[in-house]
Amino acid sequence: MTAAAVPSLSGVAAAHFPIEIAIDIQPENAENFIDLSEHETVTVAVKQSEFVTNDGNSETFDPTERAVRYRFGSRLALEDGEGARPVDDGEIREPDDDAADGQSSLVLTFPVDEMGFDGGEETAWLYWERDESGDHGYAGFDSVRVYRGHPRGNGLIEQLQRLLGGETASSAD
Repeated sequence: MTAAAVPSLSGVAAAHFPIEIAIDIQPENAENFIDLSEHETVTVAVKQSEFVTNDGNSETFDPTERAVRYRFGSRLALEDGEGARPVDDGEIREPDDDAADGQSSLVLTFPVDEMGFDGGEETAWLYWERDESGDHGYAGFDSVRVYRGHPRGNGLIEQLQRLLGGETASSAD
């Protein structure tokens, strides 16, 4: 599936960060919802990936053995050298007994306010930087539904007050 996405990528980012990493956003949540108003952090599982490099060699990306140099967020933010950095070095999770791949994964937590999302995104990206320069590495992506939640409060009455410009007052005042 990722091979079909590669030709549609353009610019320097695709050349410097080929799509080789398998990720799972919110591994415990198949829906991958990110509510920008409610979530402070989002977890991303980085899975072991095997691929063939441009020179024809087979390579295995094992996130449990690589330096923690990741950025996560919108593609535009990552291409600009931005994006959220993990809050710590992550947690290595061993596979469940019934897991098909039997591989450990690295689960990282990222702050939502640094991801470059503004709502409506359907794809989130992860870049792993090969070295401190941050110019080369690997990329992965997963589907996501990013939105801004509805304000909480007194429910319908408060929302109507905001809609009417605050012109109505509560009868309790």
